[in-house]
Amino acid sequence: MASVDIVNVYKSFGIHEVIHGISVVIPDGEFVILVGPSGCGKSTLLRMLAGLEPVTSGNIKIGNRVVNDVAPKDRDVAMVFQNYALYPHKTVAENMGFPLKLRRAPKAEIEAQVNRAAEILSLAPFLSRYPRQLSGGQRQRVAMGRAIVRNPKVFLFDEPLSNLDAKLRVQMRTEIKELHQRLKTTTVYVTHDQVEAMTMADRIVVMHEGVVEQVGSPLELYDQPANIFVAGFIGSPAMNLIKGKINDGPEQSFETETGIKLPIAKYFKEVKDRPLIYGIRPEHLSLGNGGIATEVCVVEPLGSETQVIFKLGGERIVGVFRERVSARLGENLPLILDPAAVHLFDEATGERLN
Repeated sequence: MASVDIVNVYKSFGIHEVIHGISVVIPDGEFVILVGPSGCGKSTLLRMLAGLEPVTSGNIKIGNRVVNDVAPKDRDVAMVFQNYALYPHKTVAENMGFPLKLRRAPKAEIEAQVNRAAEILSLAPFLSRYPRQLSGGQRQRVAMGRAIVRNPKVFLFDEPLSNLDAKLRVQMRTEIKELHQRLKTTTVYVTHDQVEAMTMADRIVVMHEGVVEQVGSPLELYDQPANIFVAGFIGSPAMNLIKGKINDGPEQSFETETGIKLPIAKYFKEVKDRPLIYGIRPEHLSLGNGGIATEVCVVEPLGSETQVIFKLGGERIVGVFRERVSARLGENLPLILDPAAVHLFDEATGERLN
């Protein structure tokens, strides 16, 4: 096992710079997820870690060794791809043992390592089968097994669950997390799915347009987003974001662009009349007397909870309620916003104020 240090790394394709000076320290044994929308540079960064893309400038260290000019096979990392990348003419056992065969490892060692990985991944009954005889989840486990037999310093996962259906994704999330807890190998995992990031990672690196927006534990990012991008990206449904400004009155409040006054918990003096964004998560809304008048647009019953989309002045906001909500399209409901859960962001910079 080893730590991974990404030090002021830039990446350009010709004249187009796609990674803009990223620095991230990943301690030995940590499970870190790179998350962000398509095109943010997360897969490119992972490929640079693997040695599949050259670094334009900056350094990548695995352990205490700078690996910028080290060949992929000599970096002691194992990568699990989105498309499994299994050999269709080889059995499960042959696919899993192939990296050791390339190293000319003894046959007995290959067999022992394959059996060990198969036990870890519950693949022992399938070792004689071919990939075409397996389900999507089983194929993904074979790809993981091929990485495990190498006993690498670092695991790299490139959106490994994207090709699976919803039920298998949940199952494989659990299996990958359990695998990490058992092996304690440093892991870097790329996904665009923030639910995967929230449920699996020790720490999350949120990327956007080639830069790191915020690094922290899942709950740190959820409770204390650094800026509007992180607030809107982390959480499902996303945080409600409403434009307006703070006005003084008998009680200081946030006034939307349509003149609706929303509650805040703190007193803000230096940002009075400055364009701001009011942020509140859907679960911090409730229904009750004395609330702000809203119009129901959509009701989405999910069984364990109900999601309701409201029209608040000229804005649409989402509420999530544990109780069953029986409401009709166009019905007026009083909505209570928890002022202690409000985030304020500077509209010009996007940075969180409080």
